[in-house]
Amino acid sequence: MFLMSLGFSIILTGVWPYLDKLDPTAGKEFMGYIVGANPFGQMIFSPLVGWWGNRLGSIRLPLMLSLTVFTLSSTCYSMLEIFPWYRKYWMLGARFFVGVSSASIAVCRSYLSAATKIKERTAAVSMVSLAQVLGFVVGPGLQAVVTPLGDKGISLIPGVVTLDMYTAAGWINVLLGVFNCLLFLPYFFQERRIAAREAMLHHGMESEEETWKQAHPDYISSWTLICAFFVLVFNFVLLETLGTSLTMDQFAWTKAEALYYMGILMSVGAVVACITFVAIGPLCKRFPERKVLMWGGFFFMVVGRALYIPWGNEPPIIAEEIAVAQLNETYGYVNTAVNETEIVGCPSVQKWCYYIPAMTIAQFLLGYAFTAVGYPIAVTLIQTIFSKILGPRPQGVWMGLMTGAGCLSRVMGPVFVSFVYTRYGTIWTFGITTAMMIASMVWLQLVEKRLVAPDLPPVSQTHVELQVLSSEVINGKPSLEEYKPLQKKSDSNCT
Repeated sequence: MFLMSLGFSIILTGVWPYLDKLDPTAGKEFMGYIVGANPFGQMIFSPLVGWWGNRLGSIRLPLMLSLTVFTLSSTCYSMLEIFPWYRKYWMLGARFFVGVSSASIAVCRSYLSAATKIKERTAAVSMVSLAQVLGFVVGPGLQAVVTPLGDKGISLIPGVVTLDMYTAAGWINVLLGVFNCLLFLPYFFQERRIAAREAMLHHGMESEEETWKQAHPDYISSWTLICAFFVLVFNFVLLETLGTSLTMDQFAWTKAEALYYMGILMSVGAVVACITFVAIGPLCKRFPERKVLMWGGFFFMVVGRALYIPWGNEPPIIAEEIAVAQLNETYGYVNTAVNETEIVGCPSVQKWCYYIPAMTIAQFLLGYAFTAVGYPIAVTLIQTIFSKILGPRPQGVWMGLMTGAGCLSRVMGPVFVSFVYTRYGTIWTFGITTAMMIASMVWLQLVEKRLVAPDLPPVSQTHVELQVLSSEVINGKPSLEEYKPLQKKSDSNCT
C-alpha cells in the first residue's frame, strides 16, 4: 500500500519541470493528463483485479504480477531521454501502467478485511491507511532529497541512464518494487483469512459461505461511503497535484524552491499524519466511529479547504524573468549555468492573476495543517466502516469499486486543475471543493444511523431442560449433575 501510493506521489512535484525539460511545448494541460493517467489505469483495472482475487482465493499472484508491471513502468519513466521523439507520450504511457499496477490496492483492502476480526479491524485499517497516506506525503519528500542532483544530474551510462533530480524518483520506485515483490514470496508472506470463520462460529452457521450469504449489505450506506471516499481523495490529491504550481504562481518561487519547500512541508505533514493515526484508536474507544469520521475527519477537511480561498487585497506577482544561478548555488543545486534565468510568478496568460487576491504563506500552511489532520482520520474510518457494512463476504469487487472511486477522483483532480484553476483561479477552485466537502458531510449526517454492520440471524437457543432425559451427558457433565440446579427451583421454573 505504501509503495503504490509512493509510485503516484513521488513524481507529483517533479512531473511539471521534468515534462517541461523533455518537451517544452507540452504545456500544463498535458501535465494534467500525465498525472491523471496513473489513477485512470487504476480505476479501470481495480474492479477486475478485485474480481480476480476473489476467484483465485489468494492475493499472492495478483500482487506479484502488479509489482512486476510497476517496476518495469518506473524503469521506463526513468529512461525517457533515450527516446528521440514523442517523449511526452512515452511519459503518459509509463504513468498509465504504473496506475494499472496500483489496481492491486483493491485486493490488499479485501484481504485486510478477511484477515482481521471485527474488534481489531479499526486498528488494522488505521495502520494500512497510515502506510498509504505516508506514501502520498513521503513521495514529495524523497523528491526534495534528490533535488541537489540538479537538472543535468550524473550520467551513469551515457545516452541511456542519467541520474538527475527527476529520474532519481523513478529509480527509487524500481528498487522498492523489486524489494516488495520479494516480500510476497511464500517464505515471507502467509495468507490467513479469519473474518468469515469468526462470523460462522459466532452465529452458529455450518459454513463460511452460508454465513456471508445471510449478511446483506446496506446499499445506500455502501454507496454513500464510496461517494464520500471520492470527494475526500479528490480534495487531497488536488492539493498534491496543484501544490507546486500553486506556490510558484502565488509566492513567485522558482522550480527548485517549490520542489524544496513543498518537499519539506509534505514531510512535516507525514509526521502529523503519523500522530493522527495513533490517535484514531483511542478516539474511537471514547466516541462512536461515525462521530469521529464526521467531526474529526470531514469537518477538518472542510476548514482546510475554506482556508485556501484568498482573503488578501493584493493580486500575485505577475511572471517575470529573473536570474536564479546565485539562488540555486545557495541551496546546493548543481549544474546551473551562471547566466541561467527562469520565469517566476503568476503567468500572464492566466487572466485571473491580475485581479484575484494572492494567497498568503500563513494561509497556505494553516490550510495544509487542517488537511494533514482531517484526511488520515476520514480515509481510515471510511474504509473501516465500509468493510464492516459489507460483513464477512469476499470483498474484492466492492473494494475494487471503492478504489476505483478514489482513482476517478485522482483522474478528475488534475483535469480540474488544468481547466478550472488555469482559467478561473483560486476562488473558484477552492470554493467548489469546499462546497463538495460540505455536501458530503451533510449527506453522511443524514444516513449516519445506517452506517453499521449488518445483523446476522441470531443463534438458535436450545433449552437444556428438554435435553436432560435424552442424553447421558449434557455440556460435558453427567446428566444428573447438570439437572441438580433445576431441582432446587419451583416446578414452574423446572417446566
